[in-house]
Amino acid sequence: MLAAGLCLPAFPTSLCSQEPNSSVAAAELPESPLPQAVPAQDSSSSQAQAPNPEKGQKETAAEQLKEQEKQRVMGVMATFNTTTNKNALPLSSRQKYQLFFKSATDPWPFGLAAFVSGIGQANGSNPEWGQGVQGYAKKFGANYSDYFIGNFFGNAVLTSLLREDPRYFQKGTGSRASRFLWAASSTVWCRRDNRKWGPNWANVGGNLIGSAIARAYYPASERNVTDTVTDGLTVTAEGIFGSEVIEFWPDLARHIKRRHAEKLARQAAMIQGQGAAQPSPAPTPTAPGNPQK
Repeated sequence: MLAAGLCLPAFPTSLCSQEPNSSVAAAELPESPLPQAVPAQDSSSSQAQAPNPEKGQKETAAEQLKEQEKQRVMGVMATFNTTTNKNALPLSSRQKYQLFFKSATDPWPFGLAAFVSGIGQANGSNPEWGQGVQGYAKKFGANYSDYFIGNFFGNAVLTSLLREDPRYFQKGTGSRASRFLWAASSTVWCRRDNRKWGPNWANVGGNLIGSAIARAYYPASERNVTDTVTDGLTVTAEGIFGSEVIEFWPDLARHIKRRHAEKLARQAAMIQGQGAAQPSPAPTPTAPGNPQK
């Protein structure tokens, strides 16, 4: 009895101290109608019926990722790692690997590797590999392997470990100078899974790791530290060009579409003006005594 009497004054205080926490927790839950009355439940049943905000967030992120996987520049260049949604939800590690695999198996990187290999074949690069079909095949394999390994580490492995977002967040608004700098900085500055911004360690590190692994299949003359660092930084710089294309392509596409519409309007107006300028044919005279019925 004495212990109960001593504990009773502290009991309402503990209840009051719990009320703010419960209100904060309720504020973090998804919007839903508040119940009018809450029946008494035990702890096991309340845990089983509580909503799972993580599940809804993952489903929403998956839907956003599905929309990204339809994006292309000029209908050819895959831009799956780009989003125009500034409030896009962060991706899980599984979704980051999924995004990498989707990009790596798309026809675009194969076509790009074939094009770059053709230029290398014409310039006589890597003469140790020779010419002809065999030399071209080695160049093609090396170019695609560079893309695959660099993206595997830069867009999947390191982004998962370092909690970085592998996507390019398209600015789309503002002055051209600000958008140009925004796109250029994306290779070294990125958004993190906590929605804050910081250094893009995953991209730079992935390019350097890919360049280091590439020394295993490149000619012996290129297996040195200088070529490793140079190739890794070159790929990082090439990413700036890709970001600029992605950032300003919608503007160019709108400009081309507007010019095409204006051209069609001028042609339609010209045809209509020519039709109005032509005189109408004179009526055919009727013979006397033969009235027209």
